[in-house]
Amino acid sequence: MVYTGFGMEQIQPPPDKNVPFSQLTPDQQGERGAQMMMDFMTSCPGKSAISGVTGFALGGVLGLFMASMAYDTPLHVPTPGNMQSPIQQMADLPMKQQIKLQFADMGKRSYSSAKNFGYIGLIYAGVECVVESTRAKNDIYNGVSAGCITGAGLAYKSGPQAAAIGCAGFALFSAAIDMYMKSEDGTPPENDFNE
Repeated sequence: MVYTGFGMEQIQPPPDKNVPFSQLTPDQQGERGAQMMMDFMTSCPGKSAISGVTGFALGGVLGLFMASMAYDTPLHVPTPGNMQSPIQQMADLPMKQQIKLQFADMGKRSYSSAKNFGYIGLIYAGVECVVESTRAKNDIYNGVSAGCITGAGLAYKSGPQAAAIGCAGFALFSAAIDMYMKSEDGTPPENDFNE
């Protein structure tokens, strides 16, 4: 079948997979490479890896932002007795050393947040993909099930009550996000030109 429009007439069926890669034309090699990349990205390990890397990057940015905001309220540090507070000790240092300490602290917090977000993204995407593959359906229950399993798995070391709360909380959050994301998938109006 030949598609027309938007450059789609250039697309041909993928080359025979039994032909060695070295015997393909450059266009066929490009198509095979693109197909291999798409196969990886739609596989469960690929989805998990992409989600983990994306979560790591987002967590790093969010951690950097939150760490930079932590220096605006120095009054939250308790000072027992006559001891000098850590904020006062830091204020006595030279400006160059203060900046060095603040950037080091921001880097540690950013990396910690990035690790946590990446880990959660990796686990959640992998579990959701496995649940979807097992059920052979694409609906909201995949996200809810994956959220429950992920939340319980992350909190299991704290006991069964924490695992149950983690399961419920992560499942509710997953359901809310899925419902919001799928709310735009409704059928379009019959004639959206006449308003």
